Amino acid sequence: MKIKPFYSVLAVILFVTTSFAQEKKNYMVNTIAFYNLENLFDTINDPTINDEDFIYTPENYKDKLQKLERVISQLGTSAEQKNSPVVLGVAEIENRQVLEDLCKQPLLAAKGYAVIHFDSPDKRGIDTGFLYQKGHFTPTSYKNYPLIVTEDLTDKKAKDKEKVEDTDDNVVDTKTKRIFTRDQILMTGLLDGEEMHFIVSHWPSRRGGEKRSSPLREAAAALNKKIIDSLQVINPNAKIFTMGDLNDGPFNKSVKQVLGAKGDEKEVKPLGLYNPAEKLMNKGIGTLAFRDSWDFFDQIIISEPLLRRDYTSWRYWKAGVYNAPFMIQQTGQYKGYALRNGNTGPGYSDHFPSYIYLIKEAKK
Repeated sequence: MKIKPFYSVLAVILFVTTSFAQEKKNYMVNTIAFYNLENLFDTINDPTINDEDFIYTPENYKDKLQKLERVISQLGTSAEQKNSPVVLGVAEIENRQVLEDLCKQPLLAAKGYAVIHFDSPDKRGIDTGFLYQKGHFTPTSYKNYPLIVTEDLTDKKAKDKEKVEDTDDNVVDTKTKRIFTRDQILMTGLLDGEEMHFIVSHWPSRRGGEKRSSPLREAAAALNKKIIDSLQVINPNAKIFTMGDLNDGPFNKSVKQVLGAKGDEKEVKPLGLYNPAEKLMNKGIGTLAFRDSWDFFDQIIISEPLLRRDYTSWRYWKAGVYNAPFMIQQTGQYKGYALRNGNTGPGYSDHFPSYIYLIKEAKK
């Protein structure tokens, strides 16, 4: 389950295959990541949302921020590579302020992180957003796209063998039957001078059963694909990252069929999408566990231009899951699981973050 990636902050010496003519080259590396922060709420009761069960005491709020700071500051780093993700998508945050407070933690403040956030209509008050390093990424535009789904869309005839335990309820408006869930956020900007597009989303939960709720995530995938298509109409060579807690794995219909993400780089055609999580999951690597079974909800899917072999601009290198020992439950019934929030206080998260590395030839 553990991955020990190797990478360097200034240059990575790749012992390359025939595609690199059997010679050594120097590469710069950037890390892109996604992390579900598991109920990062503040200490204030907001009467407009259902946050009563998730309010932190001041002591626990400070503890939670420090734990997340520790993970994010180390995510995508090693003894040689000191930089954390230049762009980080996040989910399960209550509001912009909790992200601002997170960015003020010393280890993250030193990296110059800033925030992109929109309030979503989710009745529990959980949103998505981005953290980005101002020294590497400059946003040029950002927009939120609401996901409009209704209870009628659920498959009431679907039979699930077991119900899924999930605090993320799909709350329904009794009059309109709309299910209030998270918006999808598109952020476009310049990553070290090169235009990139990032989409972050948190698809509807499996509450009530995976099969019954699957049409809701298929609708989320359709909205995601619509955003991607709109970018590719403008620029077929657009470099796009769509990331999030999809509440589905890489082999589910929403990802595999509706979004059309491929798990083999060779199968990705122009305007297509590649999903590195598929290969990782085939190796037994996941981002969260339920009843001793691992799944890979926290995915980063990329557009075809990022797979091309011209490394004079940023390209995909490899992907992984960050699951350092301190983030893992070491004893008890849930030994080996992600160390989540509990009755004794906040943990890190019930999800491990996923990441990908981008590489680019270093200038001589």
